[in-house]
Amino acid sequence: MRTEAINRVKHVFTLFDADGNGVLESDDFDLMSSRVAAAVPEADAARKQAMHASFARYWETLVGELDADHDGRITYDEYQACVLSPERFSGAVDQFASGFARFGDVDGSGLVTRPVFVGMMRGVGFDLPNIHALFDAFEPDADDRIRVEVWEAEIKNYYAPDKGGIPADLLAASPAA
Repeated sequence: MRTEAINRVKHVFTLFDADGNGVLESDDFDLMSSRVAAAVPEADAARKQAMHASFARYWETLVGELDADHDGRITYDEYQACVLSPERFSGAVDQFASGFARFGDVDGSGLVTRPVFVGMMRGVGFDLPNIHALFDAFEPDADDRIRVEVWEAEIKNYYAPDKGGIPADLLAASPAA
């Protein structure tokens, strides 16, 4: 398992712990999906519902795979064990990546603008300089847009234990200059 993958997962765990209590709970995913939805006011209700559903499926997979004592809480150790095991978690990551990235395609063009990307990623809690560094790594077009499928693929890469030196590493690095 690559150090970069562990760093990415550790970072996203702290972001998913939206209330900061040290464990993941259903309310964390509700809060985060609400923040992301609020960051993209131009998204229609159907897109918001699909994005909320992707966060809910992600949580349901986590709690179903990991919550042995059925207390509705996931610790970091439990989280790392699951998300860095593709055989246990790739389906949930695939669904989450698709729902999240496609939410940013507010006009159905297959493209995501920088303001929408930034808003969504800020809704998750990533640092602004890192968000811009990642967007730039995706090589936006002349109108400052990226392809949805590029973003979706990189979300999947974020959780891949064998990936390193990838654009997604920019999100877990010390804030970019």
